[in-house]
Amino acid sequence: MNDTARVGAAVTLRPMRVGHLPEIMALETELFGAEAWTEGMLRSELADPDTRHYTIAVDPGGNIVGYAGLVTYDHEAHVLTVGVVPDWQRRGVGAVLLADLLDAAGPRRVLLEVRADNEAAQRLYVRHGFRPVGRRRGYYQPSGTDAVVMARA
Repeated sequence: MNDTARVGAAVTLRPMRVGHLPEIMALETELFGAEAWTEGMLRSELADPDTRHYTIAVDPGGNIVGYAGLVTYDHEAHVLTVGVVPDWQRRGVGAVLLADLLDAAGPRRVLLEVRADNEAAQRLYVRHGFRPVGRRRGYYQPSGTDAVVMARA
């Protein structure tokens, strides 16, 4: 991805930077509550640009409306997070962010975990070629919600 990639008329994708963390953390807490990542976790992720790929989606007013992250290994990649502001959900922002992650993953096999009760996200992943391959019982803490493991060849 270029430093700024234009996506349709709705959002612009940009690399996530440390300066974005205050806005990202507010969104992370709104979306994921007690299961949200900490700022320290995201700082650590951003400190490893050789294996991490983090992107934000910005609306025409300059507000962050979504973000996503990926880790790459030699032959495999893992989608670590995808979050979209509630008012922007089901408008294609998640699909654009996921497509960016898949582009960054290249030819690698891509894996992810998604909440078992998040059917909308599971449908998004299926539309992008992911298939369920397993389940992690009680994966999300503190809720104890299961994760569906999905993979894309």
